[in-house]
Amino acid sequence: MWKVYALLSALFAALTAILAKLGVKGVSGNIATAVRTLVVLFITWGIVAFGGEIRQLKDLSRNNIIFLILSGLATGLSWIFYFKALQTGEVSKVAPIDKLSVAFAIGLSFLILKEPIEPKTLIGGMLIVAGSIVIIL
Repeated sequence: MWKVYALLSALFAALTAILAKLGVKGVSGNIATAVRTLVVLFITWGIVAFGGEIRQLKDLSRNNIIFLILSGLATGLSWIFYFKALQTGEVSKVAPIDKLSVAFAIGLSFLILKEPIEPKTLIGGMLIVAGSIVIIL
């Protein structure tokens, strides 16, 4: 099932890029990020509330909280830079370069999480890097 979720994530990420480019015209990337974040905030808390998961807040450990806060900071910075790139760049160039995050995640998962890297994953990551270099140059 994770593969279906990953493909849906990719589809919505593509829509995000197109819709964000249309939405950032004539406004600050920071304002656009703030509006987008507010929407995400309401959607996710709505899912938690209506799904009956709010009780799980008490189960969060100190480690959970620290790493989720750090992840939130990384997400916020990623979105801010993404919108700044979309303000002046073309979606067809910004979005693929942004997907270098996949190659970075592969490398960091190996270094930090000690996850094994299958040859096909390594090749896929290298192709993403190569594609990004072609677009940048």
